[in-house]
Amino acid sequence: MQKVLLLAAFVAAAMPSMAQQEKYSVSGTYTDNGKKVYLIDRLTNHAIDSMIVANGKFSFKGSAQKDAFMAITAENKKWQVLFFNDGTPVTVNLNDSTLKGSPMNERLVKYDVEQDIPTKAFRAKTSKMSKEEMKAHQEELMGEYNKIIDGQIAFANRIFQEERKSLIPLAYSELYFFDNGVEEYDKLVEEQVLFAKHPYLKKARDEVAQMLQPKESPKTAFIGQQFTDLEMADPDGKMHKISEFVDEGKWVLVDFWASWCGPCRAEMPNVLEAYDKYHAKGFEVIGISFDQKKEPWVRAIEQLKMPWMQLSDLKGWSCAAAPAYKIDAIPDNILIDPQGKITDRALRGKALQTRLQKIFGE
Repeated sequence: MQKVLLLAAFVAAAMPSMAQQEKYSVSGTYTDNGKKVYLIDRLTNHAIDSMIVANGKFSFKGSAQKDAFMAITAENKKWQVLFFNDGTPVTVNLNDSTLKGSPMNERLVKYDVEQDIPTKAFRAKTSKMSKEEMKAHQEELMGEYNKIIDGQIAFANRIFQEERKSLIPLAYSELYFFDNGVEEYDKLVEEQVLFAKHPYLKKARDEVAQMLQPKESPKTAFIGQQFTDLEMADPDGKMHKISEFVDEGKWVLVDFWASWCGPCRAEMPNVLEAYDKYHAKGFEVIGISFDQKKEPWVRAIEQLKMPWMQLSDLKGWSCAAAPAYKIDAIPDNILIDPQGKITDRALRGKALQTRLQKIFGE
């Protein structure tokens, strides 16, 4: 009797897991005979099956989690054709990265091809340039690349609005969280959107949170030390020192950035929000740019609507701030207390808001 009860308990425990399985059927074409094609689980980023292309064809059959986020790719091919395991057979053409399947999966691939057009054009352009040409046009190329990133983020935000009743936003969730903050995860769960309980959404949230987490480095040695003063010109050519802004009662964030730095630009709305909220209470911001040319620097200040003091010696990575604060990557920043002591380093995203809230209150 005890064995029967144990068996019944085992079956009952296994049934929910079994009910979540869904059969998949993938057939496809690819001109590179002899190349290996992979079926990828995007949740783990591991191949769950593979086969050699023969006579220009390949196929996969099996079972996976219902609505699992999956992809097909080939050996030495960077592009993946995405789909969800919704029970509808999938036909993939790896030559042009197209797919036939359920309406949702066909829309997903159409979106993915659409948003990748600017990136492909950029790659085609830079692939024809020598290292010397790329170095000579570095700021111009970074400007183009930043526009591509801005476009991808806008695209992700659009998908999150237009496709809330499908699983498609999952494919763009990393970009969405990077732009809107990982706190949006809790809002999506609370709103009970269709994809809120999908494990890939939590994975995207966790990966973006980890990416935004300040990394341990020798730079933390500056915490607790007095700030090092620097003198640079503002956009009008007038010279200023950091010490002009460090005063009794003021907390000063010195923000190291550049117009060509995509992550720097993405972080600016967060800094602006903090400035608007706490400036009247004694919070000041000074921007120190690692630009080399004045025009893109000034243009970025206007585009990003930054009202605080901006300084630069227009020496790029030879900026005086680099050796003074051991800066080897941007964005970066230091927070200086009213006595001139550095209290924090690399405050980004929610970390900046949380720190200022402790200092100034709500």
